[in-house]
Amino acid sequence: MSKDIRIKKGLDIKLVGEAEKTTIAAKPSSYYAIKPEDFHGIIPKMLVKVGHKVKAGQALFHSKLDEALLFPSPVSGEISEIIRGAKRKILEIRIQADATQEYQDFGKKDAAKMSGDELKAHLLTTGCWPFIKQRPYDVIANTEKTPKAIFISGYNSAPLAADFDYTLSGKEAELSAALTALTKLTEGSVHVVTKKGGNSPLATVTDVTSHKVSGPHPAGNVGTHINKIDPVNKGEVVWTINAHDLVIIGELLLTGKFNASRTLAVTGSQIEKPQYVTALIGANIKDITANNINLDNTRIISGNVLTGKKETPEGSLGYYHNQITAIPEGDDYEFFGWNKPVFDKVSTSRALTFSWMQPNKKYDLTTNTNGEHRAFVVTGSYEEVFPLDMYPLQMLKSCMYSDLDEMEALGMYEVAPEDFALTEFICVSKQPHQKIIREGLDLMLKEIG
Repeated sequence: MSKDIRIKKGLDIKLVGEAEKTTIAAKPSSYYAIKPEDFHGIIPKMLVKVGHKVKAGQALFHSKLDEALLFPSPVSGEISEIIRGAKRKILEIRIQADATQEYQDFGKKDAAKMSGDELKAHLLTTGCWPFIKQRPYDVIANTEKTPKAIFISGYNSAPLAADFDYTLSGKEAELSAALTALTKLTEGSVHVVTKKGGNSPLATVTDVTSHKVSGPHPAGNVGTHINKIDPVNKGEVVWTINAHDLVIIGELLLTGKFNASRTLAVTGSQIEKPQYVTALIGANIKDITANNINLDNTRIISGNVLTGKKETPEGSLGYYHNQITAIPEGDDYEFFGWNKPVFDKVSTSRALTFSWMQPNKKYDLTTNTNGEHRAFVVTGSYEEVFPLDMYPLQMLKSCMYSDLDEMEALGMYEVAPEDFALTEFICVSKQPHQKIIREGLDLMLKEIG
């Protein structure tokens, strides 16, 4: 069964530096890093120490609140360093990789012959459970709750995002195995959303509910799909999984090995040759972008420009990311920038801006915010790029003054910070929308659970 979703509200930000559809293997990194902060709300309890030898797939730490929730090493090697911050908070675990990788053998599994409880236990044991997130709260899924539905987005509409039709090509067996497993974890539907007119390997998988989506960004956001297909009400839970993480889960079931490799897009105007690179989770950015990046006054981002995280060349690929972006740092001051015609920036306003006249033009944007933080200015512009059936401004304000009843009534149960990335981008008040929503969700999780 296929259903079409058409998104009218949104904004496509076309940037210079889209990845060409050629793939190379990244230079092997001398060490790989796992950062507990990638797993929001998780307090790590270490299972290894500096000097310990580990295999790929072996657990490095578990959640302090749930010992069954394990987080595996992406490579085999030796624990070279555990970096700590204030109050001995664990910031980063570094593994010096072996020249020849050794995998922990979890055994081959046929998901079709396993029960839901058996699959859940296997995903926890193998460290694949952190790939599964839940709405509400946009955190790692609670193993004690059963979702009413599971959502997978096979289309990423963010600026310069990796093309899943390309990166998932040839992975049909792994995708099928993973989706078969997911159907055992819910009594509801597994919804797979792909781009209308595309050629996604996900579109050929059976036993799932397929949807085609079209329209501007955030047409590819899973939050948009949830809102249009099966909204989350109080007391309900849905799970979400990134399409590229399905490949890791599927390969684990078919081979018994935790292979943390993924194909990522190396993009942006500061990349000399934008292309696709195969690398492992936690790989060094300097090795992924070796001899292919201009580091002069450059902002490096793990992820996309709207929701990614700022990194240094010595940083590492985020656990959930399949994109590295490099754009110019916006540290310059533009004289009378507010009072002259603007031809080289994207804007939803037509006041002295002209990007609306060239919808297909690609821009070389910097990180400059073009203004400073101020109180909310009510312009009605948020609603123009926000396709969810909600009131974005009112939701942001309810988070800021911590009104739980109002947050519930406005629909906070089904949103995540990424759903407010576009409203933050166009905000004339320069308010940190994603941070506001994240803090609101954390408050709801603490007070309501």
